[in-house]
Amino acid sequence: MPRPDIPGLVISPDDPLQNLTARSAVVIDAASGQVIYERNKDERRFPASTTKIMTLILALEHSNMDDMVTVSSNAAGTEGSTLWLEAGEKIRMGDLLYGMMMHSGNDATVAVAEHIAGSVDKFAVMMTEKAHEIGAVNTNFANANGLPRDDHYTTAYDLAKITAYGYRVPGFEKIVSTKEIDFDWVKDPSHHLRNENQMLWLYRGANGVKTGYTDAAGRCLVSGAKKAGLQLVAVVLDSVYMWNDSIKLLDYGFAHVEPDTIVHEGDTVGYASVAGGTGRKLP
Repeated sequence: MPRPDIPGLVISPDDPLQNLTARSAVVIDAASGQVIYERNKDERRFPASTTKIMTLILALEHSNMDDMVTVSSNAAGTEGSTLWLEAGEKIRMGDLLYGMMMHSGNDATVAVAEHIAGSVDKFAVMMTEKAHEIGAVNTNFANANGLPRDDHYTTAYDLAKITAYGYRVPGFEKIVSTKEIDFDWVKDPSHHLRNENQMLWLYRGANGVKTGYTDAAGRCLVSGAKKAGLQLVAVVLDSVYMWNDSIKLLDYGFAHVEPDTIVHEGDTVGYASVAGGTGRKLP
């Protein structure tokens, strides 16, 4: 049925979350990849700054947090949300990653991309290759920050897959779940960064990850929450009320899935033969 308050949005009568305002949405169990709820999860959309989730993953996998990154004039001149970096500055990689995820600094993404790959274009190729390796095959990245381009797109489901992978990368959760932090290089009197992701304050158990907005993408949010050992990832793309939508998705997810222990660490669950071996089987 059509939503008269949201032009062009048609909601199935079977949709259990009729009041959700996002055009595309999904919530998954990060460990298994199980889809708990979805609306147009495979529909191609612009990701805006949720792009930076993949930028963070590659930075954690291809650099060291203590690397010193020299800011180029190209990075310093990047449009959109900014950390006010200046050409020639040398800033620790880890500090840039916090600024990139907490304050959505587009200039930081360019500095990171150039440090790792030599150029944003080469880094974007790495991003797309990594997305496809993860299984996010309906995604193509053209830059490291999500500024609009026709060839820069993803889906709600692909973003959920990418984020679920991110939670398995050392350092990822710590960065995306940080609420507030101070850095000497931040250009305000307090040197203070406050995370733009309000879910960290709004939702019990929230532990990430990234907001996004452009005129082309609308309001976007990838959010994560963990309760009783269950890590969920929720994605809303082109949402009118992204905070409310994300809370509803996570509530729905936790209400419909619960963790169960299938095997304990150290248990023997079977035996495997060894090719060319002596005939003995290994547990």
